Amino acid sequence: MNKVIPDSAILIPNEAKLVFQGQIFDVYQWPQKLFDDTEVTFEMAKRPDTVAAICVVDGKLLIIDDQQPHTGSRKSFPGGRVDKNDASIEAALKREIHEETGYAFDQYRLLRVWQPHSKMEWFVYLYLAWDVVAKDEPHLDPGELISVEPYSFLDVKTLILNKTGYLGDASDPFDSLNNLDELLALQEYVGTTVDR
Repeated sequence: MNKVIPDSAILIPNEAKLVFQGQIFDVYQWPQKLFDDTEVTFEMAKRPDTVAAICVVDGKLLIIDDQQPHTGSRKSFPGGRVDKNDASIEAALKREIHEETGYAFDQYRLLRVWQPHSKMEWFVYLYLAWDVVAKDEPHLDPGELISVEPYSFLDVKTLILNKTGYLGDASDPFDSLNNLDELLALQEYVGTTVDR
């Protein structure tokens, strides 16, 4: 799958061997030569990428209250895991938004991509979604209990700056924004395109 990653991303080398395959996490190892010419085993984990969307509906931003059996309830933007059968990162985003909120949008823009851990090949994609084209009932997974609420831009910014739930991960770009118009004017994220 082609995807955009940060220029500073750390990837598992192609010659690495899969030594553990889990439900979510895989572990890879490879021999790495050090500066003194000795060789040691390096290791990295890999997991599916995740997506999240700042969804704009009638001038408000959608926040979900996501309750999971093992973590309790947390506020976040709609989103989730990129599945192996998703054709692209954006296809995964559209699927997750529709499953969790019932909404479909006409416009999407990638705002940010980050790698939360340097020892793990895992990227998080933050999109902006606007111009609603359809609204259906959400289709939640059995392990999800989700409610969707519209919030004003300033209320969302407060939640983000207070690191409420998973919203704190979106502090960049919200740190420098003052209103919804500035959010909608943000430029597309530019990184490095890879096929992984």
